[in-house]
Amino acid sequence: MDLEKPSAAPPGTQAEGCLAVAIRVPVRIVVLVLVVPVRMVWDALVVGGRFLRDTLLRPLGRALGQALGWVGRALFVWPWVALWRYVALPLGRVLARLGQVLFVVPAVWLYRTVLTPVGRALAWAARGTGAVLGRLFTGGVAVLGRLLGGLAAAAGWVYARLLTPLGHAVAWLLKGVGVVLAAVAIGVYTVLARLVRYLLVVPALWLYTWVLAPVGRAVAFLADRFVRLVRMIFVGIGTALYWTARVLLVLPALAVWRWILVPVGRALAVVAGEVGEALGHAWRIAGYVSLAVGRFLARLFRWTFVEPARWAYRTVLTPVGHAVRDLVLKPAAEAARGIRRTARQALEAARDSARQARADFRRMLFGTPPEPQPVARREPAAPDTRTLGSSTTALMKD
Repeated sequence: MDLEKPSAAPPGTQAEGCLAVAIRVPVRIVVLVLVVPVRMVWDALVVGGRFLRDTLLRPLGRALGQALGWVGRALFVWPWVALWRYVALPLGRVLARLGQVLFVVPAVWLYRTVLTPVGRALAWAARGTGAVLGRLFTGGVAVLGRLLGGLAAAAGWVYARLLTPLGHAVAWLLKGVGVVLAAVAIGVYTVLARLVRYLLVVPALWLYTWVLAPVGRAVAFLADRFVRLVRMIFVGIGTALYWTARVLLVLPALAVWRWILVPVGRALAVVAGEVGEALGHAWRIAGYVSLAVGRFLARLFRWTFVEPARWAYRTVLTPVGHAVRDLVLKPAAEAARGIRRTARQALEAARDSARQARADFRRMLFGTPPEPQPVARREPAAPDTRTLGSSTTALMKD
């Protein structure tokens, strides 16, 4: 038989402490009392802001944007368009025509009538001068080639008869001198190598083996022992400082953290969590309360103002409006359409009269224009078009 009381918390969750259970209900009551007015004021501000945005700010912004657009076009776009269309383009066309008349036409005439004949004459003179200079240069090159051929033959004879024997004799002398100098250099090198070996290398090797090496080993051994001693001293000092700091600073700070700060922090975390949950719960409840109050006020406004206004619109204003429309507006619209139709017919008659007057004035000044002459067409006329039952070629005629 199980004598222990089962836990109320579900498996996998942490059981709540007595502090959370003790402060939950008072905190939620206080927070609900404080949050409900704030939520109702907030919802009222939201509804008023949305109504103000939809009914005033958005149409005002659209109208202001359209007005600023028209003002911007009138101040910045239309003046530049008019300046470009009525000033810059005609002035540009006039300047282009003037430049063509003043520069392009004279330049083309100068190129065709002056520069082209002069250039052809200069080209013909240059071709004649080049031909004369080419002939002169060809004759000079031939004479120079002959002179150079004679000089080359003389130089070949001097090289073969004088310089070649002299070069062979000088080479034989230099070869003998080189052999003698090589033998002397080998002997001097051998003597110097023996002297350096027995006077420098052998004593230096003996000094390194029997003096410097033992002294270096002894110095290295002493330095190693000294480094170990210094390391032991510093390790002992560091250990003593470590335990001193641990006993005087770390252990008290750890005890304060473990036995004071952590419980206080947990208590504050529990209080903060309960306050946050109470705020959320109270905000949601205040939302429901604000929604109910808003719906009650909306229904009260509807029963007080909207329904009477709708009844007055349906039973009073609508029949009056229909009567005004049938008795006043429709006859006025018919009269306005008749006046507009009469004005349009008068304008069309005046336009036809003006067109006829312009045609008569043009005929009086320039005479009657000639009638267009009929042009012979290869295709037959409209009444005599080709069909499958008629023959229009010589091959299909009977």
